[in-house]
Amino acid sequence: MSEIILLVIGGALCLIAGAVIGYYARQNLAKKRAGSLEAKLQKRVIDVKEETAAMIKNAEKKSAEILEKTQKDVDERRREFLKAQQLLLDRESLLAERIASFEEKEKELQNKGEKLKAIKESLEQLRLEAEGKLEKVASLSREDAKKELLALVEIENEKEILERMKKLEQGNQEKLQMRAKEIVSLAIQKCAVSQAQELTTTTVILANEELKGRIIGKEGRNIRAFEKLTGVELIVDETPESVVISGFNPIRRQIAKVALDKLIADGRIQPAKIEEKYEEAKAEIATKIKEAGDKAAYEVGIIGLSEKLIQILGRLYYRTSYGQNVLLHSMEVALIAETIADELGANSQVAKRAGLLHDIGKAIDQQIQGSHIEIGIKILEKFGESEAIIKAMRAHHGDYPVESLEATIVTVADAISSSRPGARKDTLENYLQRLKDLEDIANKFEGVEKTYAIQAGREIRVFVKSDRVDDLQAAKIARQIAAEIEEELKYPGEIKVVVIRENRVIEYAR
Repeated sequence: MSEIILLVIGGALCLIAGAVIGYYARQNLAKKRAGSLEAKLQKRVIDVKEETAAMIKNAEKKSAEILEKTQKDVDERRREFLKAQQLLLDRESLLAERIASFEEKEKELQNKGEKLKAIKESLEQLRLEAEGKLEKVASLSREDAKKELLALVEIENEKEILERMKKLEQGNQEKLQMRAKEIVSLAIQKCAVSQAQELTTTTVILANEELKGRIIGKEGRNIRAFEKLTGVELIVDETPESVVISGFNPIRRQIAKVALDKLIADGRIQPAKIEEKYEEAKAEIATKIKEAGDKAAYEVGIIGLSEKLIQILGRLYYRTSYGQNVLLHSMEVALIAETIADELGANSQVAKRAGLLHDIGKAIDQQIQGSHIEIGIKILEKFGESEAIIKAMRAHHGDYPVESLEATIVTVADAISSSRPGARKDTLENYLQRLKDLEDIANKFEGVEKTYAIQAGREIRVFVKSDRVDDLQAAKIARQIAAEIEEELKYPGEIKVVVIRENRVIEYAR
């Protein structure tokens, strides 16, 4: 038992001794570690101080550089400002000198004006005094003396004066007539525009007789569709290998010819193809019309025309007046007017431009109500032509007063071009006018879509809108058109009125 106690006591003492030894060992280790951390912290503080000092030094260096650069900029701006200020001062000084010089010259001019005024008043006074002295000497006023002198001279030389006046009048009249003939002859010689008479029919040559049957189509459907679209009449007679296109409107006739040529070349003649080739022909003729306008302006030497005005001008190529091609007539008038204006000292450019555009209204007078003069004025105003051009062109038929020399020249040039032998044919123009009147009568009725006069005016075909006109109304329109034609027009024989109402439904299978 005592041994166990001793062992326990010994063990306890050992534990106590170990704990004391461990405590002191930990204390020494902690002191060593604390010394090492403190050394590191001191070193880090020293490093941070050194880095801060370096940064401060760099910042001071950069700030010094910035201050130096800023100072240089400020000095440069100050020098520029001083230079500009000096320049302004110099200019102000120069301006002041010029103002002073102007004021001095103005005073000098005022002094000269006053002196001239005084001299003029002095001369007037001397003139009045001289006239007074002359009246006292002659016992006559100035007017009385002049009348007596003229009366005396007239009595003594009346016969001689009359003979001289008559001789001068005869001589001047002969010279003026000779000069006028020279100017007109020169104008006509310089004008070399070719004239081609337009007819009312166009012949299309076929490769063989078989094509006539294909053009007519089954039960005539092809020829009916073609005539409806183009507004012309196809004459398929016994003339070998040819078809005649008849129509008074040359543009329609030309479109029909081009469309028929395209159909023959394609070989597939049927209603759908007819519509396709008709649209192609319309586009092609529109291009040709533009080219005709461009060519006319180029050959006459006129620039600056609006593109739309050139397009309208080109339509005159397919328009005739008493059988005379209106575009070629307009070119001829322009060249004649230019030559006459040059000889008379007038504005040749105004005369030439007005001469080319004097009949521009005829390009669309079949679509718009009114005379071609009024339509032409509206067209030229719309496309920005000058007032001088409009005044020169609008007086060529006497509807407006002549307000310039150029207007007289255009009137004379128009008369020269239109009245020369063979230029125009009244019979053809009257015939075309009758066909136009026929179409105009039918177009006035409500629901009419388009109208074509065919067979030399013996038949008029009227296409009505099927959605607005029923069968009963179509018959009524036919009777009304026939009655109005009988009332308004004079014609031999009879005129057939055909009103066509057609329904067409189109659908696509996709």
